[in-house]
Formats: sequence, structure tokens, C-alpha cells
Amino acid sequence: MSDSGSASAAAGASSSNSASSKTSAMAKAFQHLDLDGHDLPPSPAPSSPRSGRRYALATELVFTEGSDQYNASSVPIYQSATFKQTSATGGVSNEYDYTRSGNPTRTHLERHLAKIMRAQRALVVSSGMGALDVITRLLRPGNEVVTGDDLYGGTNRLLKYLSTHGGIIVHHVDTTDPSKVKEVLTPKTAMVLLETPTNPLIKIVDIPTIASLAHNANPTCLVSVDNTMLSPLLQNPLDLGADIVYESGTKYLSGHHDLMAGVLAINDPKIGEKLFFTINASGCGLSPFDSWLLMRGVKTLKVRMDTQQANAMLIARFLESTGFKVRYPGLKSHPQYELHNSMARGAGAVLSFETGDVALSERIVESAKLWAISVSFGCVNSLISMPCRMSHASIDEKTRRERGVPEDLIRLCVGIEDGDDLLDDLRRALVQAGAMNVSLDGIHAANPTLDIQHPPEGEHLAAKAAAINEP
Repeated sequence: MSDSGSASAAAGASSSNSASSKTSAMAKAFQHLDLDGHDLPPSPAPSSPRSGRRYALATELVFTEGSDQYNASSVPIYQSATFKQTSATGGVSNEYDYTRSGNPTRTHLERHLAKIMRAQRALVVSSGMGALDVITRLLRPGNEVVTGDDLYGGTNRLLKYLSTHGGIIVHHVDTTDPSKVKEVLTPKTAMVLLETPTNPLIKIVDIPTIASLAHNANPTCLVSVDNTMLSPLLQNPLDLGADIVYESGTKYLSGHHDLMAGVLAINDPKIGEKLFFTINASGCGLSPFDSWLLMRGVKTLKVRMDTQQANAMLIARFLESTGFKVRYPGLKSHPQYELHNSMARGAGAVLSFETGDVALSERIVESAKLWAISVSFGCVNSLISMPCRMSHASIDEKTRRERGVPEDLIRLCVGIEDGDDLLDDLRRALVQAGAMNVSLDGIHAANPTLDIQHPPEGEHLAAKAAAINEP
């Protein structure tokens, strides 16, 4: 090649490098970043318009936008443990390097959940109890926790372990009475842990009042609320004063009992970073495939919950009208009906009732056909169980008795089947078990439990009379 040719080539290379450099600089200057400063491959943008009417939650549940290179209508599953980097000098040159620390599919889900949970940030982990475990890692020996006397068995088990081995002081009180909570709040109270409605007694907790009391006692106290029983479709505790909201994604968010997941939602970025640190350090982040499954389940939350609530109300009215004591916040006879409706947009689809006899309850549970005997709730299938024998069996009988949990209590987790079919199957099980008397005057409980009262602290009448219910 001639000198002039070499010079020309060099000039061309120089021009090309200069253009490339300018292009790179321009790309960096005008790269598409989200509101958090991230350039995420499949990230849903806020779906509602920034001005004017916001989309309804039913729309927000379904609608997402991403930047997948192929414009996939369903978020891709990035089933990869690692991501290639462009630099040999260390550091992360792309948004992701290792799935334990972050994955595009998980990010898409987390941003979608933050949107529907009205949170600044959402995080997903491998189970609901995993979410609570991450939250309790914020506690230190000597910290005090105030919580309820009607808790999910797994929550009770973890708190008992922390009090025994972690130096955490746990106060169990009747959280339906704010004055009882106030009695044990001190500047040392680091966390208030609430469930509402409670499981399985379906008691309602006044989140705004207790959150205010807790923050007055200790401004740094973290009010954490388990919202699993209602889901973000029906209640948003962050709007009611909570600092952290967590849910078992296994339940209503997924809706099919085909995955295990836990969800955390927060507004304070500092709390979010602390929670993320624990998730990254312990490696409990949700897997890409389970993230994809949960994303799919969330989109049908409203159509499932609408049907489940309608069925639950049908069942609750039937049981109470025949003489059983029913716990369900959708009934006007529930002692905290007004309080519940001041915070929530629906009653959910879990209810419980008493028969007055443990053996009778066992026969009812075993006689049902459409109602599967199983722990958990929130599934499209209807479930029946005796909490004291299953989901709350880890709480010893003495403690259950002190907290007013009846041993004969039956919990119904209502699904999306035809309501009349569910009612017929339950009615048949009640008759077959000997719980109902059938006469020309109709069908009634053989051993009415409407007037049963349980004296231990924390118990309330769950029904006064069927006559005051909605028609």
C-alpha cells in the first residue's frame, strides 16, 4: 500500500474512532433511564398517565410495558445465573452480574408489585416466612417487638425462636385494642408487627391508630403489616401508616399454589436498601422462573378475588343464618365491621366458624368433597381445615387456649368454583357429619354456637344475630 493509501486509511480509522467515540458519548448522555436511574432490559414503566385520571387497579394489575428487544408480550424468563461483563478491571459494567444480586425477570416483577402496592420499592424472596425473616434481621438483641395474640403459626414460631435465641423481647397483646398496645410501647420498641384480618380468628387491627402510637413512642419504630389475607387489591397498609408491608406471594398474588414467594414493600429508600442487603447477602431472592409465575398470577388477581369474595359471602350468610358462630368481616354482625371497611375495600375470602365440638368439626372437614383438606389459602380451589390441628399446630394447646382460639374452629378458604356447588357440598358435609338438623321448617345447626363466648383475652363475639346481616 502507498504512503498516501496508508495515510488515507489512517485518516479514515481516526475519523471512524472519533465518530464511534462521539456516538458512545451521545448514547451515554441520552441513555434511557428509569426514575431510579436504572437502564433495565425488561422494566415496566409507570402505566398510568402522569397527568389526568389514573388507571384503575384492575388495569394496573394487567398492564405493563417493557423494553425487551423482541417486544415479547410476556416478560422473558432470564434463566441465567450469571451475566457477561465488558470490563476486565472489576465492577459491574452491566445492570446485572449474578442472579442472587439481581435478575431482569425479578426486577420486572418487583417494579410491577411496587406499582400495585403503592410503594416506592418492592422486593421478592423465596417465601412469605422468608420475607418476615428478612424484616426481623433489622432487629438487634435487646430490641422489643409488639405483636398480636392471634398470629399465623409460622410467625409465632419465628418470634419465639428470636426471643429464645436472639435476645429479642416479644410482647403478645390483643392488637384489636389500641390501648393494650399502648401499654407495652416504649422507646425500646423497635418493631410493631401486625396482621389484619388475623388468622384464624379474623380479628381486625386499627393500623392507623397503632402506627401513630408506635411512632409517638419511638419515631424509629418500624410498623410492619402482614397483608396476606387481603392482598394489595383490597388493602394498602403503606397508605395507613405502615413502614413495611409483607405478603406471602404463595397466596392471593399467585392464586394457584404452584410457587412459593414472599413480597416486601416499602417507601423509605434507606429501609429498602437494608432489606435488599439481607436478601443479597443471604441469597433468598426469588428465582427467575418463580418470578415469572408470580407475575402471571398477579395479572388475574382481581377476577379471582371478586369471585372468591362473592362465594365467601354466600357461605358466611348461610352458616350464620343456620346458627353457627361465623367470623367474617363482610358480615355486619362482625364486631369490627365498620373499622375493617374504613381501611379495606373488601372482606377477603377466608372465614371461620365454630361447631361446639372438636369431633364434630373433624367429621365435617373429612366429609367435604369439593373443599380440599389443606393448609394455606388464596388458591383458586376451596380449602377446609382445622387450624388447631394444622396451620396453627406449632402453637401449643395451652397458648392457643390463653389466646382464645377454639379447638373446634373450622377455617374455610373460599375458591372460584361455582358458589352454589360449594354451598351444596358444605351443606351435605354438615348434614352427613351430624352438625345439622333437617326438618320441614328448614335446616339448622344441631348445636347452635352463635352465643358462645370465649373469656380469654383477645376474644370477641364474632356474631350477634343473623337478623342484622345484609339481606
